[in-house]
Amino acid sequence: MSADTFWDDVERHVVRYGASFTPRVIESAAGAYVYDSDGSAVLDFTSGQMSAVLGHSHPDIVRAVSRSVAELDHLFSGMLSRPVVDLAKRLSATLPDNLSKTLLLTTGAESNEAALKMAKLYTGKYEIVSFDRSWHGMTSGAAAATFSAGRRGYGPVLPGNLTLPTPNAYRSPFRRADGSYDWEAELAYGFASVDAQSTGSLAACVVEPILSSGGIVDLPVGYLARLKEMCAERGMLLILDEAQTGLGRTGHMYAFERDGVAPDILTLSKTLGAGLPVAAVVTGDEIEQVCRDRGFLFFTTHVSDPLAATVALTVLDVIERDGLVARSAKLGEQLTERLVAMRDTYEVVGDVRGRGLLQGIELVTDKQSRTPADALGQAVTAACLDRGLHLNIVQLPGMGGIFRIAPPLTTTDTELHTGIDILEDALTSVLRARG
Repeated sequence: MSADTFWDDVERHVVRYGASFTPRVIESAAGAYVYDSDGSAVLDFTSGQMSAVLGHSHPDIVRAVSRSVAELDHLFSGMLSRPVVDLAKRLSATLPDNLSKTLLLTTGAESNEAALKMAKLYTGKYEIVSFDRSWHGMTSGAAAATFSAGRRGYGPVLPGNLTLPTPNAYRSPFRRADGSYDWEAELAYGFASVDAQSTGSLAACVVEPILSSGGIVDLPVGYLARLKEMCAERGMLLILDEAQTGLGRTGHMYAFERDGVAPDILTLSKTLGAGLPVAAVVTGDEIEQVCRDRGFLFFTTHVSDPLAATVALTVLDVIERDGLVARSAKLGEQLTERLVAMRDTYEVVGDVRGRGLLQGIELVTDKQSRTPADALGQAVTAACLDRGLHLNIVQLPGMGGIFRIAPPLTTTDTELHTGIDILEDALTSVLRARG
């Protein structure tokens, strides 16, 4: 099929579900690269949909999937198999003692739906708090807790969803006398607003340790601990959505480890399947028991599927065997160094943020005004693709274009630096063309 015919068929038959499609027909993928119909290699700095932590077509994953499909892939949802129980045990061993029981699912939205239902059933309350730049999924409960996009035109969301201000140190108006960011005052202000709006039924707060679709916003050190205290004061559970930050991405196995703060409920997806549809909810004995006693129901078609468990077990095996958590931390240091150098060199690079192999730069018209540079971001994105680098840019109201940089944990040093070289060359070229 020619590329012309392909795009004609897309126009006639494919539902458009978001931003425009990347103008390449992708035929195959391996390691840190995807390959288009012309045979051109494109360095994948988004790990697919921020998921493929082991790169594409990892041989261990290929073998595990092939074996599971041939022997044991899908069962009636009331049946259990050894891979599912082995995964629950294995995840528990990587987590704090209060996170000991796992529900195996397939997508991030699904895991957040289950976590929110658990929190509501356990607390007997219904109000959910999330960040005003949050993204937790596109299904009803998760979408109601998502504020960065997708809220217009669909009618009322689930009642009881409230917001905290996203702790964006680069753009927050909360400042101390010396001009430094005052996240403590911002968090206190946010909860005062939540308390004023609440009907007295606060069930949970769900947040990402690093907001990804919200613009690569890393929670300040100390923020998570204070957030958990404020939740406990109100009888709320703390749910951490580590869809993108879990399993080594940030230089820790889980991003919350940096802060020494364990959530009441943890949700995993994307990275847990290394690009395949795997997700999990992990919580403790008490919450699980209370929910069980109250009739918790989350009976889905693919709950506890052995194929998903086999994939997740393989991902955990490879991460441990190959030292990929430490690898992510090491590559992250190199990435930070390169991005900070770009910030110091270019007037339009306003901010660098993130951890490990989940980092970003924010483009602005100039450092003093910090005016969003949306058109520049779009032009640099296109120039990168022309040069063989796929990057995703997040563009939110009031913020500049934020490049999300999230290559696989298996990326080589050379591939990492090649990608940043391409990004810098594309930026320089676009700026030169604009005079």
